[in-house]
Amino acid sequence: MKGISWNVNGIRSCQGKGFEAFVQRENPDLICLQEVKAEAHQVTLQVDPAYHIYWNSAEKKGYSGTAILSRIKPLTVVNGLGLPEHDKEGRVITAEFPDFYLVNVYTPNSKDALQRLPYRHKEWDVLFLQHLLRLEQHKPVLFCGDLNVAHKEIDLARPKDNRFSAGFTDEEREGFDNLIRAGFIDSFREFEQGPGHYTWWSYRAGARERNVGWRIDYWGLSPRLRPRLQKAWIMPEVTGSDHCPVGIELT
Repeated sequence: MKGISWNVNGIRSCQGKGFEAFVQRENPDLICLQEVKAEAHQVTLQVDPAYHIYWNSAEKKGYSGTAILSRIKPLTVVNGLGLPEHDKEGRVITAEFPDFYLVNVYTPNSKDALQRLPYRHKEWDVLFLQHLLRLEQHKPVLFCGDLNVAHKEIDLARPKDNRFSAGFTDEEREGFDNLIRAGFIDSFREFEQGPGHYTWWSYRAGARERNVGWRIDYWGLSPRLRPRLQKAWIMPEVTGSDHCPVGIELT
């Protein structure tokens, strides 16, 4: 089973930059998209009709939102965390399959001046972990998406310069630490321990060409799924967004 996760930074924009050709070439079983910035009726995806497509759009037009494309029809699909006050931005989709849950997430950005950090740290990260742990009681969990945090210094090109920047604060990194402490595994680091591997680059100052980036997009999994993990990778050569796709392969 091959999965791809990608913050497309606007699915309609990404369509104009080769999205469908990428899907045809990679032919994944699962595709999880973040920041789709559209509602289902606004988008016609020219992909294999075998894909079952599920959307969770934000109430605010042209903002946030997630989607899942799956060749296997899920048993159930649930949007959000089940908490209306946290579910207006279309940030979570949970799909249940016979032997695992898949959770696609677009974690809130703490924003400039860290104006949203208290919400992110005290509420969102806590509630998201609780959601994963509830699912874990029933079946193993596979989660992916833009978690909007570089976990370790190795996960961004300039850690010292960004010590108090959104995406690399102690509070956000603690949120990811808590995922790891709960037993979830950062799949990419099971295969690659070295530096220089990033999934997002600023559009400014040729950051992508110089590989001055951040690794903030992940596939995570329950320990029970670790024996099935064959490969996890990053695809920096794929353009179409300021993020690149990240992949996983399970038996």
